[in-house]
Amino acid sequence: MHLNTCKPEKTFQLRKHRKRFKYLSFLLFIFVADLNRILNRMDEKLEKILRESARLFSKYGIRSLSMDDICRELAISKKTLYQYVESKADLISHILQNAFSKHGKGMLEFIEGEHNAIDELLAVSRKVCLNMQNFNPSIIFDLQKYYPEIYKTHYDAKMIAIFNDIKANLIKGIAEGLYRDEMDVDLVARLYVQKLEDVHDPSFLASMAADVSSYAKVFHVMFDNHIRGICNAKGLAYYEKQKQFLNFNIE
Repeated sequence: MHLNTCKPEKTFQLRKHRKRFKYLSFLLFIFVADLNRILNRMDEKLEKILRESARLFSKYGIRSLSMDDICRELAISKKTLYQYVESKADLISHILQNAFSKHGKGMLEFIEGEHNAIDELLAVSRKVCLNMQNFNPSIIFDLQKYYPEIYKTHYDAKMIAIFNDIKANLIKGIAEGLYRDEMDVDLVARLYVQKLEDVHDPSFLASMAADVSSYAKVFHVMFDNHIRGICNAKGLAYYEKQKQFLNFNIE
């Protein structure tokens, strides 16, 4: 009978490799955990920089605020700031992307909740109107004039997202029996986007500059006309009922 004399040695080597694999796996786990903690701290720091920078831009305008001003207001060094962004243009781009991402996540969370199409529009409209209370039209002027490529990239992506959101809302409202089922969904969504584009027109913004609160009022009127145009009798009755409990804070 043939005896396999190599078996104990192979078994020993296998056990040795397993121990080494477990040790390496443990080291990898520690490395990934530490890396995640570092990245989370960096994300938190970047989030604070973006939030505070956006507040400063909104207050003082984009053109008049330098990177030195931002560092002084945030009590950080330029070296620290440039660890997160490459330039003022990059900072602005990050701020717009962050705002766009947060808007998308907020919309998704609300849409996935148990709300009908009209409730969705009311919630979004109220949020926009409240944001408009602190809106500074000069930001749009500065973006269009001094950072046109960044503005166009952000603006185009935003309008596409709004079109898709409005279209999805229209389809949902029709299915729920709240909106008119004979309307052209794509056309109505495009008309809504066109109205938003008109509101962003420089000449229109200039007319709003004297009274910032009027910008929120314009959006509220635009929204009210939109929802009255798409609702059927059932939807309009529900809208009137819900609207009385919704404070737009723009009167």
